Amino acid sequence: MPSVLVVDDSAVDRHLVGQYLQADEEIQVDYAIHGRDALEKMAAKLPDVVVTDLIMPEMDGLELVGEIRDRFPSIPVILISSRGSEEIVVQALQRGAASYVPKRSLARRMLATVRNVLAVSSSQQRQVRLMECMTCNECTFELENNAALIAPLINYLQQIMETMGLGDEGERTRVGVALEEALANALYHGNLQVGSELRGEDDEAYYRLIQERMRTPPYCNRRIHVRARLSRNGATFIIRDEGPGFDPRSLPDPTDPANLEKASGRGLLLMKTFMDEVIYNETGNEVTMIKYANRTKREDAEAESGEQSTPSTEESMSCS
Repeated sequence: MPSVLVVDDSAVDRHLVGQYLQADEEIQVDYAIHGRDALEKMAAKLPDVVVTDLIMPEMDGLELVGEIRDRFPSIPVILISSRGSEEIVVQALQRGAASYVPKRSLARRMLATVRNVLAVSSSQQRQVRLMECMTCNECTFELENNAALIAPLINYLQQIMETMGLGDEGERTRVGVALEEALANALYHGNLQVGSELRGEDDEAYYRLIQERMRTPPYCNRRIHVRARLSRNGATFIIRDEGPGFDPRSLPDPTDPANLEKASGRGLLLMKTFMDEVIYNETGNEVTMIKYANRTKREDAEAESGEQSTPSTEESMSCS
């Protein structure tokens, strides 16, 4: 049975809203007299939806929306608005409120609005619970030479990491930075064969050459191939371009202070710093980056065995 917490300092209005909601026998209604009272009741028992007035003592509806958003982000809030509160309603919606009902339309719209919000919220919560059951996700992408595709791909992979419980927000941001560097390398240095040395010497010529090769075969016809495997144990990302590659042994040591200011070393430094493993194939047109869920445990196990193991591509991409 879905439950609704009605928050209003006016006993008359509070119970009037409850009366409208209890026209649906499947809805359980509880009450709070202001924002602080509502938060105390939510700490003891979470409702499915909160319906709140905007103007109240102790803590008003606008403050309550912000607190619920911070403490109980999955609980939707519906506002009761009155004439003259339009600006506050907009602020509350921007802070995370799910909907609103004008006070003059309570009898006609209150129950329907709660039902609609319950339906959407229930669907979202079931989706979240389903995603929490995911144990492994493997995906493959073939990208054209379009830098605008890099950010949404990284965002998608970060969302899966969050679902899998891989790292905190800061950790996922660092993985995103490493992915951005690897994808940019595949696009500009791999497929378009534009060297980073030119960027350090003549930025205008660097970007002009990129635009020219975006339109010129064979560069413009090449693709970036991305494979990702994410599980609760960690994430593996394999990025391959269709360029001629390079000799990975020729890469400068990015940790050498003499190379820190070089454009060619910055991306590799970030990738190796933010990922646990960065492995190039012999051709140099494919990089495998691995992030473990718990690097410390892996290092302890390797120390006990006296050897360090580097998983093969097949091993790192397997969900079994």
